[in-house]
Amino acid sequence: MLSLFFKCILGAIVVVLISVLSKSKAFYIAGLVPLFPTFALIAHVIVSQQQGAEALRKTALFGLWSLIPYAIYLFMVYVFAPKMSMWSCLGLATVCWVIAAAGLIYGWQLFQQ
Repeated sequence: MLSLFFKCILGAIVVVLISVLSKSKAFYIAGLVPLFPTFALIAHVIVSQQQGAEALRKTALFGLWSLIPYAIYLFMVYVFAPKMSMWSCLGLATVCWVIAAAGLIYGWQLFQQ
């Protein structure tokens, strides 16, 4: 239970940091904060403790491949931001991320068997 509380506190800290940075002159740094491996660190500790070093290596490799859907998301936001409302832009970019992530998961399962 304490572990779950700690994870919630970390998430709240990240949200507050993003909010503060988004109001500053260096607002663009708010886009870097979610890339700090807060949740990756938690996931890596859990995977390593439960599955061992080889599973941790595979998790890290999958994490590298997962940059592709994120890059697609960012590219879509970059392209559509001046052309649509914020919600439409972010919604469409998220749909693109979901499609790319689903393709990544499918491909990973196909080739890792």
